Amino acid sequence: MSKQFEELIKVMARLRAPGGCPWDREQTYESLGEYLLEECYEAYDAIQKTSESGDTQHLQEELGDVLLQVVFHAAIGAEKGDFTIDDVAEGVKTKLILRHPHVFQDKKLETADDVLDNWEELKKNERSERGLEDKASESVLDDIPAAFPALIEGNKISKKAAKTGFDWENTDQIFDKLDEESSELKRAIETGEKEMQKEEIGDLLFVVVNLARKLGVEPEDALKKTNRKFRSRFKFVEERIRKSGSNLEDVELEEMDRLWNEAKAASRR
Repeated sequence: MSKQFEELIKVMARLRAPGGCPWDREQTYESLGEYLLEECYEAYDAIQKTSESGDTQHLQEELGDVLLQVVFHAAIGAEKGDFTIDDVAEGVKTKLILRHPHVFQDKKLETADDVLDNWEELKKNERSERGLEDKASESVLDDIPAAFPALIEGNKISKKAAKTGFDWENTDQIFDKLDEESSELKRAIETGEKEMQKEEIGDLLFVVVNLARKLGVEPEDALKKTNRKFRSRFKFVEERIRKSGSNLEDVELEEMDRLWNEAKAASRR
């Protein structure tokens, strides 16, 4: 264990000790849950920004915040007698060794897909050994947490289903399905049925997720990139409008479109 990591654990213990921080002492597994989720999302965002800028400083900071959450939970676990940070580290070390027999044993796995397939098989065996063997009536999708964000959940669902052979043969078939779902959405719009519109938009999004999977594109990454691109271009439009002495509300759509095209051209340059 590095000196820096040991010091981090000591700082956390001091914050939780009598005379430490009142807020830190009050925290529980449950109360920290939202912060862990928040920090993971911020780290994810930092990864996207790092891939574009090459600057890793922000990513380092966000990973530190995620690590703090792990250390915080482990400190609570140690106080309650549930587990320690050493138990956490030992558990993940053991799991990595067991799930990489092609590295630590003699098993031959040639491709990344072979590794993932073997990983899933090993997970299933581990569940069985712990007395958690799947019932015959359970779905192969049951181990995908429903609490995932919808886009991530949809991508994982489509991957699981595809592994059973329930998949399109090629992308042309998916484009045909996109046309079908688009037509159904248009009909729902024409009839004014709001619930049906909501359902058809969901169907359309799910087909797009499958198209992304088929092309080897992570849909969450793709949409995040587009979101950042839109933010940047819209900010350009806002700045140009402010510099002209106008407000967004006073500018015609035609002028906003012109500025948007300027933003696109500028970003490409």
